[in-house]
Amino acid sequence: MSRPSPTSLQVVPLTRAHAVDICAWRYDPPLDRYDMTGADPDGLLDPSAGFHALVADDVLVGFRSFGHDGRVPGWAYDDTALDTGGGLRPDLVGRGLGRPAIAAGLAYGRERFSPAAFRVTVASFNTRALRVVESLGFSRVGRFDATHDGTSFDVLVRPEAAC
Repeated sequence: MSRPSPTSLQVVPLTRAHAVDICAWRYDPPLDRYDMTGADPDGLLDPSAGFHALVADDVLVGFRSFGHDGRVPGWAYDDTALDTGGGLRPDLVGRGLGRPAIAAGLAYGRERFSPAAFRVTVASFNTRALRVVESLGFSRVGRFDATHDGTSFDVLVRPEAAC
């Protein structure tokens, strides 16, 4: 598939085919820590997991998640913001789709959940992702080391009342 148009990105319900596809994604280092190969497709399909497909012209290009999936063990999360996360299909990483993909997720999350704020947790080494979320109005509120592997993460928040 050629580069999807940023204006064609839509967040839609996750299907079993989407979940199986996502669970086969492998990224190049250092992004390989985001590989979904250990995930269970049925786990992604559980509504409480908060996963949604990101498509362009009905083709899966990524996913967005809302809720606990966006949390990394080691931070004192609270309910003052809706946690959101996501990923792009590995062959689309670095092709300028990060900002429109996250923006599409925020628009969907705003419409569906009406949060007071959004929160993202981003690996500190992922400077490209940090630049993207900051360009979307997120501000860093802290940094911590994950309890499961010691990786450093930044936590960023974007109040919705200001947008």
